[in-house]
Amino acid sequence: FLSLPLPVRPGRPATCCCCGCPWPTWETRYMLLLWLSMTCLIPFDLSRLDGHLTSDPSQTREPIMDRILAVAKSYLMVTDKSRDAASVLVSKFVTRPDVKLKRLGDFLDWSLTTISQASDQTMGGTVILDGALQSLAQLFKHGKRDDFLQYAPVVLQCLAQCHVAESSQATLRKLGVKLVQRLGLTFLKPRLAKWRYQRGSRSLAANLSLSQSGSTVQAVSPDMETQSQEEDYDIPEEVENVIEQLLGGLKDKETIVRWSAAKGIGRVTGRLPRELADEVVGSVLDCFSFQETDNAWHGGCLALAELGRRGLLVPSRLPDVVPLILKALVYDEKRGACSVGSNVRDAACYVCWAFARAYEPTELKPFVTQIACALVITAVFDRNINCRRAASVSDHSGTFPYGIDIVVAADYFAVGNLNNCYLSISVYIASFPEYTRPMIDHLVAMKINHWDGVIRQLATKALHNLTPQAPDYMATTVMPQLLPIALGIDLHSRHGAILASAEISHALYKLANQNNRYCNLTSQPVSDQYVVRPQQIFVVVVVSCLCRGFGGELMRPAVCSLIENMSLSKMPFKDDPVITGWQWLIDDTLKSLHLISPGPRDGIKEAAVSALAALCEQYYQPQPGMADPQMQEVLVSQYIAGLKSTEVLTRCGSALALGSLPRFMIHGKLHQVLYTCLQQSCSQREVCFTEARRDAAKAMAQVCVTAGVSAQGGSDSVVCEGNVSAVYRALLDCMTDYTLDSRGDVGAWVREAAMTSLMEVTLCVVGTAPQLLSPGLVNGMMCSLAQQSAEKIDRYRAHAGSVFVRLLHSNNPAVPHIPHREELLAIFPTEGAEGLNWNAPSQAFPHITQLLRLPQYQYHTLLGLTVSVGGLTESTVRFSSQSLFDHLMLIQQDAAALGQFSEALLHVFRDNLRNDSHNTQPDIHTRCSLPRTLLSHPLTRTLLSLTRTLLSLPLTRTLLSLPSCRFCGLIQFQGEVRKKVLFQLLLLLCHPFPVIRKTTASQVYEMLLTYDDVIDPDVMDDVMTSLSDTNWSVESGDRNSIINLSDLPIPDPGS
Repeated sequence: FLSLPLPVRPGRPATCCCCGCPWPTWETRYMLLLWLSMTCLIPFDLSRLDGHLTSDPSQTREPIMDRILAVAKSYLMVTDKSRDAASVLVSKFVTRPDVKLKRLGDFLDWSLTTISQASDQTMGGTVILDGALQSLAQLFKHGKRDDFLQYAPVVLQCLAQCHVAESSQATLRKLGVKLVQRLGLTFLKPRLAKWRYQRGSRSLAANLSLSQSGSTVQAVSPDMETQSQEEDYDIPEEVENVIEQLLGGLKDKETIVRWSAAKGIGRVTGRLPRELADEVVGSVLDCFSFQETDNAWHGGCLALAELGRRGLLVPSRLPDVVPLILKALVYDEKRGACSVGSNVRDAACYVCWAFARAYEPTELKPFVTQIACALVITAVFDRNINCRRAASVSDHSGTFPYGIDIVVAADYFAVGNLNNCYLSISVYIASFPEYTRPMIDHLVAMKINHWDGVIRQLATKALHNLTPQAPDYMATTVMPQLLPIALGIDLHSRHGAILASAEISHALYKLANQNNRYCNLTSQPVSDQYVVRPQQIFVVVVVSCLCRGFGGELMRPAVCSLIENMSLSKMPFKDDPVITGWQWLIDDTLKSLHLISPGPRDGIKEAAVSALAALCEQYYQPQPGMADPQMQEVLVSQYIAGLKSTEVLTRCGSALALGSLPRFMIHGKLHQVLYTCLQQSCSQREVCFTEARRDAAKAMAQVCVTAGVSAQGGSDSVVCEGNVSAVYRALLDCMTDYTLDSRGDVGAWVREAAMTSLMEVTLCVVGTAPQLLSPGLVNGMMCSLAQQSAEKIDRYRAHAGSVFVRLLHSNNPAVPHIPHREELLAIFPTEGAEGLNWNAPSQAFPHITQLLRLPQYQYHTLLGLTVSVGGLTESTVRFSSQSLFDHLMLIQQDAAALGQFSEALLHVFRDNLRNDSHNTQPDIHTRCSLPRTLLSHPLTRTLLSLTRTLLSLPLTRTLLSLPSCRFCGLIQFQGEVRKKVLFQLLLLLCHPFPVIRKTTASQVYEMLLTYDDVIDPDVMDDVMTSLSDTNWSVESGDRNSIINLSDLPIPDPGS
């Protein structure tokens, strides 16, 4: 600035820019204010910038000092980011030696007056308070203590009178806390507390020299005599008020206020004598009371971290602090349907991080095991991902037992997956004996009763995996704790305890089979209780009606899991009455599915079916391979009767129950079971029974796989020649289910289940008796799969494609009688089939359309393509149409192939002319331009005739727009066909239904835009105007004028 010419003096351009020009962007104003704050640092008196002020009173000019202050004050009241830059300008300008002598007192008076008069109840008042508080905080931060000490009591009193700490605006409360802490630092002499704990040297050069010499730096203990001399001074009374406000800020509801208060506590405490500082620490520890809210716990953790990081938390306080931090690491307070406390646990991890760097390992040695266990538990089992990651990086000092191994296994990225933490990382860490029991105890005490059901289930699975690490502890300590909880009144605790009891019992049984150590649990006194209690659990749950209502949605799957695990553990309950109760609960659950809300319904159904399979396997088999005749008759008859229920969900449960029965339970009943499933899956195509047909198709495959295959066996025991055809016919019939309702294509559920069942049954038959598969069955199966692989829904197309390729590439042994196997292997080679993304239309349809060259697959592939070409999804329509057009271009010179394609297309059209639900009316000629060779083919006249047939069908919602769409697609066929098409379109323009007139006019308009040779170009504009301007939903329009312009005969109204 000194190099500038004399007329352009420093400071003047900035003030002129800020005052005189309305700069349009806040960025410009922000940077100009920052520039002005830098300009104010010039080292000479600002009066020199004023030049020679004129002596004429009429030509007075304001001094530069006043002009800068005016600029700063004006921008302290704006709503944008310039307000922050103005506060920086104030802190740099008012603290100048020449300015503070003349303007400091006036500016403070202006600021306090502004604060007193403004109200935080209005937007404008909030902005004014924000600017004034920011400027004061910056002033007391950057100014000299001697200059501002006389003003500090007045400012503190003004803040108390204005009740800034009680403001509803979090930003104002934060600025109030910042200003209060700066006032506290102003009251106290700037000093570095000699009593603070110092770990090593604060000099980098000293640390480097000591590291080279190999010696270590010991923690510094202050000299008591020097300390007492240094602390011999009076503390102003206002400091107590400052500390009280900062402690109150630790309990604020906003994190930014608590964080600012915590930093203020650390700064102010560093200037206090040791006794007063210890009192502050004690006040901070009072925040860790269960009478306080989570806000107080969070603020207390932040304050302890700041105190520890600054060395103000002396080691003698660690026995009081560490237990509170351990509680904070597991703090989780339920609030309604969720909980609070994740911020407390995260801050507690920050405290541990700060302590590990502030204290020598010898100081933390008495507490290192407790802290290590708590941090490991948080890193592995915390619900919040931020808390897990914070805990995983909270100690890198190497003082934890097996710390390096744990840090490698539970790093920042590994703990990001909750399932991985509970089921994998926990098992590895529990292999270290120091962590085994604390992890188990935490799961039992804190996680099996968690409010989140996912956490409860993961905790029980984790207990299952941890059982081999401490089997004695699980059997003698954990199980006696769980069983009373399972009979308690709290729903979540009861649910978790039942699941945990089931998982641990199964884990103990598996461990017994491995080492024959716990094979006889009933021989021990504790195990006697353990065996009796599951009966008590069931009795209490059922008698107390705990499986009804909202709680039943949790208790039913839990008890079913208990039944399953008790059965898998082979508990000696074979003749116990509890087995009857267990069977009743399973049956009642399958019959009551319609009373359960849709969310947990599928999980409850699967749990009941799994429990039934395990129960039958263990308790309904007097001898290996033989069923209890009475129970076999009862169960099979009961579930077959359930398949005829009027409740669709009861049918679903009964079908899946039949599919889960073990082989010995369906031996001799296979014909009866299969016949019922066949009848259920093939008949009653009503919309309301779609789910029943889906589950019946699944059950059919499960029954066939369970019963096994034998070419020479009886049809009542195994899958054989007498029943295999009926099974395939039923599943192939399911592949034609296109039921529609308000949910969409619900028949796709049945088709998907049928595809999976066909694959399972086929692989089972091929593996044992491939001669049972006739060419007709295999041909029908592969053609149906090819059709599904060409349809429009990505998910089901991908599933059909994967099944098709799986059967094609099966070679242990290979599926016999696949039509055109060699050609199919050329289209879907083994190497490239795995990388084919069937979900992507761009990849799937180019492969699928190649099946049109194979006669056996042409009809079904074309049937599937008509659905895709006529679909609504842009990518599906585009790629299916393009792939089909490419195929037509390849065969346009081959008259035989073209004729075969035409016959197949007409066949599809005729077969599905009245099939509104399938939506397979061919849309090929409307979605792609056909090759010239096909334009003169006899196919065109047949398509026109079939399209006219649509007009005689009963109109449905789908058929309302079909005729006009199809006729417009046929306009590309020139000659006599085109004239007839135009004739039909003109008839539709006078249709009695307004929706048909409107749709036809729109379609004709688009058709004329696409094919410009339909009408004479001289009259095209008039025809387009008539089509677009007429309100076809109200009137028929001037159709005759369009006819005259088009040079067409006027149709007979009766035609």
